[in-house]
Amino acid sequence: MGRERIVNVALGAAVLAAGAGAVPALADESTPAAGAGSSVSIRLHLTDEALPGADPYAAAWDTIRPSEFQLAPQVHWPDRIQEVTVKSVKVRGMHNGEELAMLLEYADPSEDAADAAALEFMVGERKAHFAHGQEMLQVEGGPVNIWYWTHAAGNAVDMSAKGFKTLRPQTQQDVSATGAWRDGVWRVVFSRRLNTDDARDVRITPGEWTNVAFAVWDGQIVDGAVKEQGSQKAVSSWWYVRAEPPPDASIYGYVALGIALAAGFEWLLVRKIRRGNAA
Repeated sequence: MGRERIVNVALGAAVLAAGAGAVPALADESTPAAGAGSSVSIRLHLTDEALPGADPYAAAWDTIRPSEFQLAPQVHWPDRIQEVTVKSVKVRGMHNGEELAMLLEYADPSEDAADAAALEFMVGERKAHFAHGQEMLQVEGGPVNIWYWTHAAGNAVDMSAKGFKTLRPQTQQDVSATGAWRDGVWRVVFSRRLNTDDARDVRITPGEWTNVAFAVWDGQIVDGAVKEQGSQKAVSSWWYVRAEPPPDASIYGYVALGIALAAGFEWLLVRKIRRGNAA
């Protein structure tokens, strides 16, 4: 066996060893299935920089590719609405291991005091309906955590619900938000710690999938009344959010092991060849 053959075999052993270690790391990257051509999840990119929680137009946001989700009129309970202004919302996210920031961006032709937006999350293991966790046919009720921002207030309210007409602000407020309207587009940043000590809050654990839904209200005054308010809003169904976990350093251990095994294998082959030549 020639020297080149020995090296090729050794390199093959190293690649196989490294590949065996890479499989578990890749398995955790799978995305829940959904319809073709649709965004199904938001990736909260891990960063070691300060989060732009108070700046919807921070340059860092433009480095992230947004996920886009379609919105439709809320028709589950009165007062219903048949047409909504906002047809979709683009979402970006990032976290630094302790805190997260999520940017909602959507087209709205006018800036109005009653403009509003919200994020909704499932809390716990029970599968709740996206309509405030209301129990419905084939869907059990369950608690939800809602982050609700209004232009008039200029900040977010941390809320809980478990069914229709149960939406209430939490005693402990953990969410903040900042919105800015420019050229017919709203950008609203929601910020919070990944996890809080409030059992009614959603827990965002890096590497795990969490259900999220969106709602938007156009607060334009039409014929003396607010166009969209309360249950009259644009909504999405449940989708997913996932905070990017820290890099898996174990892969480097597998690579080092593979190289060591390959080197040992090569040494044994060379030694065997030399003994053969000596004989």
